[in-house]
Amino acid sequence: MAPLNEGRSSESQQGNENDREAHEEQSDREPSAGPAWYYEVEQDDEDDDEDPDYQDEPDEDDDDGFQGMFEIGMEDDNEDQNDQEEDDDESAQRILNLIRSGARTGLLTRGQLVALMRNRELTNVLFQDDPDSDIEFLQWPLGRRRTPKDPNRFPKVPSEEGIKLMRSGVFGANDYNFQAKKRLATRMLERELALGDREDRLRNNALITQSMLPRSRAEQIIHFDDPVYSGQFSDDGNFFFACSQDFKVRMYDTSNPYNWKHYKTVSYPWGQWTLTDASLSPDNKWLAYTSIQTMVSIAPTDPNDTGDPYTLDLDDGTRHGWHGRRGFGIWSVRFSGDGRELVAGTSAASLVVYDIESRTVLHHVRGHQDDVNAVCFADKMSPHILYSGSDDTTIKVWDRRSMGDNREAGAFVGHIEGLTYIDSKGDGRYILSNGKDQSMKLWDLRMAMSTDRFKELNPTRHTQNSDFDYRGGVYDDEDWDVHPNDNSLVTFRGHKVLRTLIRCHFSPPSVTNSRYVYSGSTDGKVYIWNMDATLAGIVDVKKATMRTRPMNHRYRLYHFDERGDWGTCVRDASWHPNAPFLVASAWNGHNMAQGTCSVHSFNENIDDEGDTPMGRSVSNVLKEDPDLYYNSTYAIH
Repeated sequence: MAPLNEGRSSESQQGNENDREAHEEQSDREPSAGPAWYYEVEQDDEDDDEDPDYQDEPDEDDDDGFQGMFEIGMEDDNEDQNDQEEDDDESAQRILNLIRSGARTGLLTRGQLVALMRNRELTNVLFQDDPDSDIEFLQWPLGRRRTPKDPNRFPKVPSEEGIKLMRSGVFGANDYNFQAKKRLATRMLERELALGDREDRLRNNALITQSMLPRSRAEQIIHFDDPVYSGQFSDDGNFFFACSQDFKVRMYDTSNPYNWKHYKTVSYPWGQWTLTDASLSPDNKWLAYTSIQTMVSIAPTDPNDTGDPYTLDLDDGTRHGWHGRRGFGIWSVRFSGDGRELVAGTSAASLVVYDIESRTVLHHVRGHQDDVNAVCFADKMSPHILYSGSDDTTIKVWDRRSMGDNREAGAFVGHIEGLTYIDSKGDGRYILSNGKDQSMKLWDLRMAMSTDRFKELNPTRHTQNSDFDYRGGVYDDEDWDVHPNDNSLVTFRGHKVLRTLIRCHFSPPSVTNSRYVYSGSTDGKVYIWNMDATLAGIVDVKKATMRTRPMNHRYRLYHFDERGDWGTCVRDASWHPNAPFLVASAWNGHNMAQGTCSVHSFNENIDDEGDTPMGRSVSNVLKEDPDLYYNSTYAIH
């Protein structure tokens, strides 16, 4: 391929002449092992706001060329060897395909493409088929010097602070009989016989409910034609909703947790890329849901109300960023405890507090240095204290009564990469967060850093130089370190927080005594931990749903698995408040092009003794179709 000289600046031409001279000198010293190639970068006037989850779909119109980023030229030093021309054409096409796909999918940023093409190992990787070398190459830039870190820097498991929490009684009951573990049947018999004193009976009842952890084998698999981004039960367990990438929210009646009924589907008319979040009002009558836009839709959950959703615009006209642009995208939205207000986290590094009745923005506070990916209230019964988690690696505490001065009431510091989600225990004290540093952390509001102390320490200076892109990269544990100002209680590790904003939660108080915390994971699993950071259980969603749907040949290149392979990324999970099962909402299927909500319940035996067979596959309106959905044959629980 000949160099592309059109439209180059004189500076670029001079740089390329130097490249050619250097190449000619190299050619004089030793024969070339393959084609020599170079690049040029076209600078955009402005960089658009970055979408944490956005990955552009393939477009047939883009196949004609690579526009707006790179022009690639290749010169063959062995032009006199006609028998190599065909191989060189294939090599060139392979490079172009790599660059084009990386640009379209969003897996490679502009800076990463530049570093990729500068890498001296690129040619070796492109023209060989050793997967191990490919994996090693993906950890570019190679050869960067590292300062050796303390191998014992990782959090100790079990956590001493976590053990104290478990013994405090706030997070469930403890079995102090360490000599023998009792089976569930034995505890049930002791309960029926009323053995022991009152304290023993209460502890025994608590231990029974705590031991009923969901297992991998699925009770039911609900299939969606698009990836599912979130799914949650209402506080009373009578309602479940699922948000998918087709900008629709499906609502289900779960008053009988083992016999679901679909009764309503609502749409978001102005969606961009996907629905980012949804929140149910405290009285279960309204559902607020949003996309990467300034508008929030509010739809009634009553199946008899077929009217259009209400639209609330949370943009107050404020200009954001150094570009001075208006507008933003919403990553997270929540109802207040009294149902009168909405709070939203935005791509403008800000929080918006909105009054639903008057339809006015009460506060629009730029409280972070980067996108606010998650917001929540500290206490479900109070609208005053709220939290925000951001890509600037911090959690801010806000008091609604003093937000007018744009100052946070406190801060939590400890993550070394951006946050993907935060969840409150609902007691006004404990909060849980997920981070792109592959860690989940537990915090105590009493240990929050004061505003003055936060300003004095400036803790974000320790994390602002990170170049990790969780959407397409693989996190290197060598980059992980303890934040010098970490004020978290317990750190949980083992899951994978990649590709998208993975969510985490506290287990419900009524059915588990808030004994556990759990999180989705990019590897297709739900991880469940005790409060001391020891692993209590794993729900393997990928194995439970494997091959339950035939290949859909719709081309979905933007997913990260190999084409045609079954992939699963559990983005969200919700534990039923009154029954021992959870629902995992996932990107799932061949190339992860579809989605599922799979129901995983406690089952002490491998044998299926239920009236309805386990592993049943249904559509998103709960209809069976044997030609389209296959029942799961996964037998291990």
